[in-house]
Formats: sequence, structure tokens, C-alpha cells
Amino acid sequence: MVKSVEDDLGTRLGSQMISDENSSVVKTNQALLTGEGEASVNSSCERKKKEMKKETRLGISVKRDEDYGNWYSEVCRFGDLVEYYESVKGIYILKPSAMKIWKTIQRLFDAEIEKMNVEEYYFPIFVPGSALEKEKNHIEGFAPEVAWVTRAGDTELATPFALRPTSETVIYPFFSKWIRGHRDLPLKVYQWCNVVRWESSDPTPFIRSREFLWQEGHTAFATKEEADREVLDVLNIYSRVYEELLAVPVIKGIKSENEKFAGGLYTTSIEAFIPSTGRGIQAATSHSLGQNFAKMFDVTFEDKKGKRSMVWQNSWGLSTRSIGVMVMTHGDDEGLVFPPRVAPFQVVVIQVPIKGAADDQVLCNACEAVKSTLQEAGIRAKVDIRDNYSCGWKYADQELKGSPLRIEIGPRDLANDQVRIVRRDTGAKMDVKRGGMIEQVKDLLEKIQRNLYDVAKRKVEECTQKVETWDEFVKALSQKKLILAPWCDEVEVEKDVKKRTRGDETGGGGAKTLCTPLEQPELRKDTLCFASGKPAKKWSYWGKSY
Repeated sequence: MVKSVEDDLGTRLGSQMISDENSSVVKTNQALLTGEGEASVNSSCERKKKEMKKETRLGISVKRDEDYGNWYSEVCRFGDLVEYYESVKGIYILKPSAMKIWKTIQRLFDAEIEKMNVEEYYFPIFVPGSALEKEKNHIEGFAPEVAWVTRAGDTELATPFALRPTSETVIYPFFSKWIRGHRDLPLKVYQWCNVVRWESSDPTPFIRSREFLWQEGHTAFATKEEADREVLDVLNIYSRVYEELLAVPVIKGIKSENEKFAGGLYTTSIEAFIPSTGRGIQAATSHSLGQNFAKMFDVTFEDKKGKRSMVWQNSWGLSTRSIGVMVMTHGDDEGLVFPPRVAPFQVVVIQVPIKGAADDQVLCNACEAVKSTLQEAGIRAKVDIRDNYSCGWKYADQELKGSPLRIEIGPRDLANDQVRIVRRDTGAKMDVKRGGMIEQVKDLLEKIQRNLYDVAKRKVEECTQKVETWDEFVKALSQKKLILAPWCDEVEVEKDVKKRTRGDETGGGGAKTLCTPLEQPELRKDTLCFASGKPAKKWSYWGKSY
């Protein structure tokens, strides 16, 4: 390894604006000379630090393992993913980095869903109250979260309209209109849109907000077998979004009767787990609606024998919650850590000047040339040549905003026709000749993608515990474990578990089933339910959840 001159001079270090740092030092020295006292100086320094952090928005003020909630909020905000819409609690402005990630997810999903012959539509956001009332079980599941429009200007509306919490009751009246015979099936539609759910609990960026972006699909089939196949096909695409793009390991499973979609036949989901908090999080869902909605909205068809039959329906959805799960999984005390495949910028090129050097423009040109070379090779790159910040400040800013790789170019690098590459996930540094830069960068991006997934998967595996008794369950829950336990699959037993674990030392609501994994471990015939003592029917994952 060649150690560059910039390292020796310390220009790769520091995290404050140069002018602010010099000002702070002068004021501190003056205080000591005039006898203001140590306490006064310390107070002044602390005040200055707070002012600088507020002014520059650089650096996370809390540790991930000490104050997870505030850490997460600061990472999302200072990492430039969101801005708080202060006029309405629980509403957030998605900034360019968040939108770029969402667009990347859209591209993969669109490409896969097109292979399944699903057509993109856009349906209105307004839902007539009468339509919601048609499916009482469905609306009961969303009733506390439904936002209503009751006035237009000064005029009270004769019929109030809900802002869609989901679109079954908007779309299915048109399914009834569009489907007449078996040749009209299958009918497959999906849309990218916003959804409004007036959450009463504490809103959290991406995870639980009152308005969010999502994709929802709605399909109708002649047979249950066709519908069942599609439920799992879509679930597999969602799993790929998380594991291949976001580098987040997930569990594919089936929701319990208590946790399934209101009004549906059964719900499949992918579940993520956050080891730092010991909580599961529902990452995406694919629902079999059976024929319940077909009955409510008269969605029938004439089969090949001339008989009228009800269709079998599915609905499925993935939201911007996926971005929040990625942040929770990979973020650290320095800020965001983006997997390369979804990173808004995979590489940030930073100029490392020598103070007083006359070749700043040469360095600037070299940085622009490297950026152009990277972009021509299909690598998302940008250059940071701001001259009002120190190199250390820009390094910290890049780490806060999560770009997978940083390329530094200083006078010694220029002289040796090389660049220095720094990994965001491990901090490892290496000097690379310009001629081999593209190959090296592509290789590193793939290694970072794999490493982020492998590290996340290992952490989840280390937090997963298999139990068979209530005492083992309670102990594992207190240790914030993802718990795999034998269960009798009874609704009242799950409700009782939730009640008995509510308000325990881990805080929050009670424990519940996260899902029953599709891949089931062997279940001995004499295995009993951990909670009821009755014969167990399956293994299910349990835990606290978001």
C-alpha cells in the first residue's frame, strides 16, 4: 500500500467546517487567558458543539444501541431521506435519495410482474362510504385509520368520501363490470399510488406514517388453484426485492387468523426481524381473498358450461416501509449504509487538496474525469468538490448519507495515477491504479452487497431461538429473541399469549405470531403447544412487532 502525503498531513481527518473550528479554538484560548474558568470554557464548548451540529446537520447525536428510536429518526432525517412535514404530524416529505431507492424497487418489480401479464392501472383515491360499508369485516379492520372528506369549500357533501386505506372497495365494482365470461379471466391489475391511514400510534418515518407510497395488485381467477399459485409467485418477488436489492433477510410464511387481512381467506407475508430492538416487522403481504369480495361486489362469470360462478381473488402490496426496514437493518452510529444495488449514488468522489496548493483545479478536473469514467461504466457516481468544507467533514457527510464507496483523489494520487477507495460497510481502504479502477469498483460493490446480506442474516440467526415451553418462551422474549415455537393454532391461545406478555420488561404491546414459516421444521407427534399444552399443529415465529 502506498501511503499518501494527505494522510501524513492529517487532511483526511476532522469533521467540522474549517472556519467554525478555528473560531472555536480562538474563543477557548481567550477564555483560558482571561481566567473565565474551566467550567465556563466547557459550557461554551458544549454550546458551540450543539450550535454546529444544528447548523451543519452533521453527525448522529445518539447511539443506535442506546436510543434506537431517536437514532432511527435522526438517520432518516440527517441522512437526507425525509423531511418532517411539520404542519401535519405523521406526514413526511420523501427526499430525492428515498425516491431514487423507491424507483429502483419499482423497476425490478415492474419487470417481474410484466412476465405474469399483470397490467398497470391507476384508480381514484376517493372511496364512497357506501362501498366501504358493503364489506363490514373489511372496513372494521381499517375503521380507526380511515380519513374522510366531508366538505367541499363551505358545502357539506351529501355523501362523505374516504381517502383510500386500500383499494379493494374502489376496484371491485369495476371487476363486476368488466368480467362477464370465462374468456375475461384471469383479470390482473396493479397500481403505484399513495395510501392514507390515520395512524393513532406514534408515527415513524417509513415504518408507520399517515400517508405512504405503495404498490397494490388485485387479480381475479376462475379457479382457486390459479389464485393460490399467484399468491406465492408474488410473495417470491417481494422476497427478491428485500434479499436481492435491499440485502435484508426475510422469512416467508402464513399469517394467523388473528393477523390475516380483514375479510380475506388467508394472508402470506414476508417478515423481517430487527435484532437491535428484538422486534419483527411485516415487510410485504400477498393475500388470498377467496370469494368473499366476489360475493359482496357480485364479481361472477359464466364458465365454459354456461354456469354462473364467483371468481377467486387475490390482493398484494409492498410499500415504502421497505426503505425503513433497510435503514433499520444496515444503519450504524455513523448514519445510513446503502446496499449498492439500491444506493442513489454508489460512489462519491472527493477532492483532497493540500492547503495552499496551486493545483486545485487540476484535482477538480481529475475528480470530474473519474466520475465520468464511472458513469460511462454504468456506475452511479457523483463528485464532491465543495471548497467550504474540510475533507474530514465531507467524509463524515458521505458516511452519514450511506454511499457504499468513497474515492479520494489528492496530489500524491494524481502523481501516481491512482485513487484511494474506502468501503462504507467495513471502512477498509485501498489504493488502486486508475487503469484498473472500474473492475475494482464493480467487484467491491458486489462484495459489499453480499457482505451486508450475510452480516444481517447472521445477526438474525444469532437472535433466533427454538423453544417448547412457556418458561423458555418468556425467557427468550425477555432477551429480545425471534422465537420459533410449537403452537396449537387456536385464535384464543394467541390472544391469551398477547395479553399475558403485554407490559412486560421488554415494553410495548404483547407478543404475537409473526408468521408460520412455509418451510416447517419436523414436528414430533408428541409435541405440545408451548402456551396451551394442547397437541401442536405447526411451528410458528413469535415476538414483539412494529
